[in-house]
Amino acid sequence: MTISMYQASVPVFIRMLNNLVAILEKGAAHAETKKIDPTVLVNTRLAPDMFPLSKQVQIASDIAKRGAARLAEVEAPDFEDNETTLSELIQRIQKTVSYIETIKPEQIDGSEEKTVTLQVGDNTLSFQGMPFLLYFVLPNVFFHVTTAYDILRHCGVELGKRDFLGKP
Repeated sequence: MTISMYQASVPVFIRMLNNLVAILEKGAAHAETKKIDPTVLVNTRLAPDMFPLSKQVQIASDIAKRGAARLAEVEAPDFEDNETTLSELIQRIQKTVSYIETIKPEQIDGSEEKTVTLQVGDNTLSFQGMPFLLYFVLPNVFFHVTTAYDILRHCGVELGKRDFLGKP
């Protein structure tokens, strides 16, 4: 049995982003229960040179929607990076999932060798479709979802591996 580019991308993005929503919801519940200003969580970072929770969520959203769009050769919607609350971050992820759900298997399957070019800062990166997915998009989505999880866990939110992995 083989796995398609679609199966290796869209369902994985949707699952991880939905898991991120559940993680953020636990963060919001924690802040309410412990009487913590939720903006403290939104602005927390693990190290001074790392992005705060808000930016980790925004990047996870952008990488997933743009990755899927590039493989499907469609334009991804732009979202302003203006979320300042956990609720707004949850809404952003939900909008991202809604967008990604519009992409169909026939749009992505067969993109393994397609050239994908993107601008990252001053650098132009060029990949074939499969390496783009496996070595750039998926690791970035997992990194930023993990970092968001780690920030909330560091802040005392009761999270475990099951929260990251989601329900089977």
